Amino acid sequence: MSTKAQQNSIITDLSLAKDGHLKIDWVQAHMPVLNRIRERFEQEQPFKGLKVAISLHLEAKTAYLAKVVQAGGAEVTITGSNPLSTQDDVCAALVEDGITVFAKYNPSPEEYKQLLIHTLETKPDLIIDDGGDLVTILHSERQDLLAQVRGGAEETTTGILRLKAMEKEGQLKFPMVAVNDAFCKYLFDNRYGTGQSVWDGINRTTNLVVAGKTVVVVGYGWCGKGVAMRAKGLGANVIVTEIDAIKAVEAYMDGFAVMPMVEAAKVGDFFVTVTGNRDVIRGEHYEVMKDGAILSNAGHFDVEVNKPELEALSSSKRTVRRNIEEYALKDGRKIYILAEGRLVNLAAGDGHPAEIMDMTFALQAMSLKYVNDMYKEIGSKVVNVPYELDEQVARFKLESLGFGIDSLTEEQKSYLDSWVEH
Repeated sequence: MSTKAQQNSIITDLSLAKDGHLKIDWVQAHMPVLNRIRERFEQEQPFKGLKVAISLHLEAKTAYLAKVVQAGGAEVTITGSNPLSTQDDVCAALVEDGITVFAKYNPSPEEYKQLLIHTLETKPDLIIDDGGDLVTILHSERQDLLAQVRGGAEETTTGILRLKAMEKEGQLKFPMVAVNDAFCKYLFDNRYGTGQSVWDGINRTTNLVVAGKTVVVVGYGWCGKGVAMRAKGLGANVIVTEIDAIKAVEAYMDGFAVMPMVEAAKVGDFFVTVTGNRDVIRGEHYEVMKDGAILSNAGHFDVEVNKPELEALSSSKRTVRRNIEEYALKDGRKIYILAEGRLVNLAAGDGHPAEIMDMTFALQAMSLKYVNDMYKEIGSKVVNVPYELDEQVARFKLESLGFGIDSLTEEQKSYLDSWVEH
């Protein structure tokens, strides 16, 4: 046990560590790609002498990523990226493993922000961010900590939108790798991971049948595609709402109904928002919803479902089941919000499957090494994960599954590279 980590950390209860270790051991056994990268890091020590700050949903899979980065020689500090997704037993286990943790389940908004600031006050050289919270604080109220940061990697669509806005305004002060935009992130994590984990969270929270119900998926990006696909597999009638005409046509050709939210609101039983924007479900929609409609969010922040406008239409609010709030409207209808409108797959579930996060966190670890090696050359901008790293993660995944693929012959390479008729 690391005395330094134990003395410096702010967690709920160190005695919970035993259960946390069991969770971490379970996911480690199902993350072969990350295990392979850990072996490489242990030999190469790419982060020796460096401090790394991580802000991610703090559960077992994230904890194992932190241990992999630590195996590469880093002094790691970690905090959560959502108040309701932090698992206190996992935090305790990490402290026992020598990682400083500033995180606890369901802190107040003020406590949550202070935990982020504590993490940055360790003066990290590198960061892994989720939603841009660490980067935003560094570039606003704690600019005194900017100089030491070499760069970092961002996990989510929401975070990348914030980073690109900063870059466009000339405010970004160090390079950030857009992990979310890598093929092995959005094709698998966003689509299959979100698709499965959202319905895991909804089903375990509500204990209601999905088959035969009408599910409204708000946004048809890669996450929305996954949520809609899994809803269809569960037997639901699926409606997609969109602002992008191309994505709307895609949803139609994938077999889903497409309509404006004000129309979908009239018939939906379950609603899942996955846009990264605010107020996509709001007052005008509540006014026409069915009695018993269930609302959930799978976007990063709890602003997609407008709670203040729902409260204004309600005569009372109460918790009727863990992670389910009932809003009794003044006309007698009842509308339910899951997990306070926060990420339903993490706040009311365990997040994406371990095998999915294996690929995403492998990208995070390799991207962190890349930005550390290349931060001077990259400059202060948002960059994509190099295709070679993306492809390497896919190859590691195939090898872990026992699969192989073909390679081009020299003649085939020559044919593809030539413009002359053969």
